Amino acid sequence: MSDGTPTADKQLSVFERYLTLWVALCIGAGILLGRLAPGVAQYLDGLAIRVDGAPVVSIPIAICLFFMMYPIMVKIDFAEVVRAGKTPKPVALTLFINWAVKPFTMFAIATFFLSQFHRWGLIPGTEIVRDGTEVDLYRSYISGAILLGIAPCTAMVLMWGYLARGNQGLTLVMVAINSLTMLLLYGLLGGWLLGVNRMPVPWETLLLSVGIYVALPLVAGYFSRRWIIAAKGRAWFEARFLHVLTPVAIVALLATLVLLFSFKGETIVANPLTILWIAIPLAIQTVLIFAITYALARLLRFRYADAAPSAMIGASNHFEVAIATATMLFGLASGAALATVVGVLIEVPLMLGLVRFCTRTRHWFPV
Repeated sequence: MSDGTPTADKQLSVFERYLTLWVALCIGAGILLGRLAPGVAQYLDGLAIRVDGAPVVSIPIAICLFFMMYPIMVKIDFAEVVRAGKTPKPVALTLFINWAVKPFTMFAIATFFLSQFHRWGLIPGTEIVRDGTEVDLYRSYISGAILLGIAPCTAMVLMWGYLARGNQGLTLVMVAINSLTMLLLYGLLGGWLLGVNRMPVPWETLLLSVGIYVALPLVAGYFSRRWIIAAKGRAWFEARFLHVLTPVAIVALLATLVLLFSFKGETIVANPLTILWIAIPLAIQTVLIFAITYALARLLRFRYADAAPSAMIGASNHFEVAIATATMLFGLASGAALATVVGVLIEVPLMLGLVRFCTRTRHWFPV
């Protein structure tokens, strides 16, 4: 770029730069695995912690998802939260968008499009979710969209904010605040919206998923961060430790996706446009939330450095938590789990496009 802005491709690692490609390859590998060795994924999913004889936590998936979440949580410096008062308006706007707007626009958009596709015969059929309840397949996809919509991003948004040349201090503060608010609001808001969608809501499992996939890696990240920095110093922690963890998180994500698609392969082969029908409302939601937040930031006369990360945080999703929760609530083979994976597939190219839009509209905001 003429102003010296680093391009996205040069700043992302190989794993991050081609994440959409890796996800697409995992879709193919998972479908192939499901057709050639259908018992493998079922066996792994059967290795579970059981309550009253029912599988509640898949041990292999829990391990993969912990290694997806821990690298995100260990990056958070909670000392930054106390300095958030210096820029209260961007923090307030981001919280408002994440919890008062985004969950409900996602629910409305996903319900409108996916129910319409169902009426047109594009999403037929039903499925049996983990607790034995039979539900319409399109409602399961809506449930996956809901779980994405109530999960504000705390991972890749650090990269999006950096590429957009935003205020990284604000981004880090919002990552910490989002992690803490998810502990309180994710289960409550998710359970309510899933109930509105007429899906079974096993509250104990939902709260357990928040504990396992948010609280546990959050606590582990907080204490291990303190111990490593005390023992090795901040420079070693940031240059060496975090550098190693980034590919670990993505490899864990990709391993989870292979398992997910090994179950959903037959559905996708029978209905190859399923991914497209799910992607349409998710893409519309992403662009809409970005536009709302960016417009409000301009109306409130934010500096560009605060406007860009605010819009990025609103637009992107914490798909790791959404995948984990969908898997725990409805099963590895559920439509809800598939919908959360589609969120991964579309987010990277969409967010890179929005990053470029931000850098080209910096002049809209005061210096």
